[in-house]
Amino acid sequence: MLQTIAMSAGKPDISIIVPAHNEAENVRPTVEAMGAMLRASGLAGELVFVDDGSTDGTGKIAAELAPQHAFLRVLAHTPRRGLSRALEAGFMAARGDILVFYPADLQFDANDIPLMVAKVREGFDIVTGWKQGHYDKQLISGIYNGLAERLFKTGVHDMNSVKAFRRALLPIFDFRSDFHRYMVVMAVEAGYRAGEVKVKLLPRLAGHSKFGGRWRIMIGVMDMLAVWFQYRFLTRPLLLFGSLGVLALLLGFCVGLAALYWRFVLNTGFRPLLTLTSLLSVVGVLLFAIGLLGESIQVLSRRVEKLERLLERRDQDWR
Repeated sequence: MLQTIAMSAGKPDISIIVPAHNEAENVRPTVEAMGAMLRASGLAGELVFVDDGSTDGTGKIAAELAPQHAFLRVLAHTPRRGLSRALEAGFMAARGDILVFYPADLQFDANDIPLMVAKVREGFDIVTGWKQGHYDKQLISGIYNGLAERLFKTGVHDMNSVKAFRRALLPIFDFRSDFHRYMVVMAVEAGYRAGEVKVKLLPRLAGHSKFGGRWRIMIGVMDMLAVWFQYRFLTRPLLLFGSLGVLALLLGFCVGLAALYWRFVLNTGFRPLLTLTSLLSVVGVLLFAIGLLGESIQVLSRRVEKLERLLERRDQDWR
């Protein structure tokens, strides 16, 4: 359940979304840091604080601070739904034209936000922070980001960091669990321009990390391969299934020639070769048919998306 606890008036230029789970000690310093940054930079912004099912009073503290800060809005998730869904809720509730994601652990300097916003206003569609400084998982993060760059060619050094982007990008993002890490990939694959800004990484002073555990490395790699497969093949299913089908048919043809050679040249029958030939031929035809079916589904999907865009444009014209 998503509940709006507090809301300020007036439409901001930027919206800073801060998801939090059990960050009670960091709530007040985060709000104060964001307020000081907005005053110093002159940005007309709002802070959308999303309490993701906290059990330590994080949401209560944020709600108490809301009447004291006109720029603060507080949302609450009950029960906890995870970082990706908390971000989705914050993004959807945000009112700014430029959206910024910052965590509530105070490990990033709020004063880097104007630099990211300025980069977006230069013409970039999405800007990610390139972490500067030492941190415990730096080696693992480096390997992860290196692999991601080889697979996706985004042109940025750090995929899993703070971000700023134009509101127009929201419809392209997939907010499945942990897929917030691939917002830059989704943007680049959709034809948008990605940039980066060096941001200071600070030591955590209170609370503890919510992203530990050995299994997160394996989950991250599996998610990366899932995203790679989605953008490389699911948008062009015939490329994958058709290629596999052609390969199976070629193998079936070669095995069939070998069976004929054994039968008519060596005068030796070998029935398993005939069975394998039939199997490969059937599999090849089925894979090719699956690819054609996938292409048909893609055509229908693109037509539906086009119709949705036309309806949205019509609604905007009427308004």
